[in-house]
Amino acid sequence: MGLTKAEMFTDQQNEIALFAKVFGHPARVAILQQLFKINACYCGDLVNEIGLAQPTISQHLKELKHLGLIKGNVEGTSVCYCINKENWTKMKETMLQFLNQDVSHIEDCC
Repeated sequence: MGLTKAEMFTDQQNEIALFAKVFGHPARVAILQQLFKINACYCGDLVNEIGLAQPTISQHLKELKHLGLIKGNVEGTSVCYCINKENWTKMKETMLQFLNQDVSHIEDCC
């Protein structure tokens, strides 16, 4: 199987695929849930909260930050993370538009 050629697809299709990737791993879902739970910038130890190794948490934070769903600010020797509200809203709108496609008009042919 070959590599997916992103340029073959629309910007929206690529964007939806990237957003879906975020939810493709339970650790990223758990990190997002933790950030929503505290409703503020989180400077604590996500390793203790999530229960995974530091390098694993760091990799998942990197993915979330790369996509822009979270922000990180350095405060002393730690990095504080929070939800990027603007990008989260944009992601929700994009995903809802995709997921709200109506199937009621499709004939049951399979």
